[in-house]
Amino acid sequence: MKRWLRATTAAIALAGVGACEDARARRAAAPDASGSGTGQAPAAVHVPHRVDLEDRAMGTHVALASFTTEAIDEAALRSRLAAALAEIRRVEALMTTWREDSEVSRVNAAAGKAAVAVGPETLLVVEKSLWASRRSGGVFDVTFEAMRGIWRFDQDHADELPSPDAIARARRLIDFRRVIVDHDARTVKLATAGMRLSLGGIAKGYGVDAAARVLSGAGVGSFFIQAGGDLYVRGRKPDGSPWRAGARDPRSADPGDYFALVEVEDHAFSTAGDYERSFVKDGQRWHHIIDPRTGYPATASRSVTIWAEDALTADAIDDAVFILGPEKGLALVESVDGAGAIIVDAANRVHVSRRLEGKVHVVHPPTDGI
Repeated sequence: MKRWLRATTAAIALAGVGACEDARARRAAAPDASGSGTGQAPAAVHVPHRVDLEDRAMGTHVALASFTTEAIDEAALRSRLAAALAEIRRVEALMTTWREDSEVSRVNAAAGKAAVAVGPETLLVVEKSLWASRRSGGVFDVTFEAMRGIWRFDQDHADELPSPDAIARARRLIDFRRVIVDHDARTVKLATAGMRLSLGGIAKGYGVDAAARVLSGAGVGSFFIQAGGDLYVRGRKPDGSPWRAGARDPRSADPGDYFALVEVEDHAFSTAGDYERSFVKDGQRWHHIIDPRTGYPATASRSVTIWAEDALTADAIDDAVFILGPEKGLALVESVDGAGAIIVDAANRVHVSRRLEGKVHVVHPPTDGI
């Protein structure tokens, strides 16, 4: 399972953006010269141009982009993008485990003692997490935070394997069924002392969705928001062409190498991969997506990209599909309304779910290797 520190694993492929796009916009908007005999100067024509904002939040790289319109100039658009970024940071403050005053940290501090009142957003994400746990047979489990410090893939990164005894002790505290939620009272309780909850495997998706609501509410009709491996795309570009999302080649040395592209409109992508936070030891890759059934890195997949109607759902099931592998993982995807998947399995084979058939353009086969 993953916490906040999942680096970029999915991105918008920028083909078709830039000078050529602006030129198409100018041609499409050019006035008809046949009306020049009126003696009046042609009205000024707005030429859309792209505005980007990049920063860090939730322990990862965040990128937002949109285009100016006749109603929203560059200054106004930058202000809206900044408000969306601020929304991601607001969600982070509620749900991170890196701050003692967050709602999740207060739940952890009371483990085995008392139920803790949380806000409606944290409650929603906890309940979505438990939904994902039930649907996946427990391979997605937000109580995995009990393994914190056992495997060292974060700031404490070390190319070392933990002892089997340490893994076994931590695993005894992992069980989503011991998360007690009272929806009406809006409380969350961890039933056993020592248990820990982390929403790092799902909260970035909620943060992306929350930022998207800010932009949509501010009248921005075409944009993308990406936080690490979580991405949401709204609308189309000004020339009418779609945004395109890329699935990274999990064994390529180039982080900008996408083996597959998908046109995306009003949908989310979330990617789980074994290549960002990992090390190779004794001819085997060890990485941060841990199977809670074993306490060791999952071995069935190299990367999974989930396509869904919202980023929260995509983020909720990407790790589960990764851990389950192509057969059981695709069955899970097909059981979720509006979801699709691109899976690169442990043998480097590509699997595409039914809802994405005909939508995925494979640029080249994924690179092989450890």
